[in-house]
Amino acid sequence: MPEEPAGADEVRPIRVLVVDDHEVLASSLAMVLDREPDIVSAGVAHTLDQARMMVRTVQPDVLLLDHRMPDGDGVSAIPEFRALRPDMGVVVLTASAADHVLMAAIEAGASGFLSKTRSIDEVTAAVRAAAAGESVISPEMLARLLPRFQRAGAYGSTDLTEREREVLSLVAEGLSNAAIANRLVVSVHTVRNHIASMSAKLGAHSKLEALSIAVRQGLLPDL
Repeated sequence: MPEEPAGADEVRPIRVLVVDDHEVLASSLAMVLDREPDIVSAGVAHTLDQARMMVRTVQPDVLLLDHRMPDGDGVSAIPEFRALRPDMGVVVLTASAADHVLMAAIEAGASGFLSKTRSIDEVTAAVRAAAAGESVISPEMLARLLPRFQRAGAYGSTDLTEREREVLSLVAEGLSNAAIANRLVVSVHTVRNHIASMSAKLGAHSKLEALSIAVRQGLLPDL
């Protein structure tokens, strides 16, 4: 009986690029992440220019992006990173929890944010969540931020199905895909399909960005 190629059944590890101008912090974070069995470091970038080049070459699954970089604002650069690699999760590393920074990150398509004071276990959990298309934000913070997005009325894509609107409202509660699947008694795969469909209709690159657009378009009137 022929042997199967080595690693045939192995799951591809999550490739993470750390973008931070603090060299010791960035290198230490990359080293710790590299020790996780399902995560591999794709390198470290100390400027946004380096990050742009490395996103093209190493093709990370998740970008851990510092808010303040020496050559620009990390949050402002998110749309460009998204254009380079649309399926990549972007988690903003920040020492500031100012609402305007977090809201700007959501509108730019970030998967979420992570304070630099968080534990390494929380960092690895955030990486896994972002790679799975989940939102990296607490339900409490989500409830605080969403109502602050300016409502402009229903002016865009309002052709969401009834089920997509139901999923959207559950995402607004801060539920994970698995929790939504459990609530609706469907598979996680089905929930992911609904989220992908509604995100495409809303022109969003993440669950959080879809929520911000939905609020502005008046699709979540109870917020």
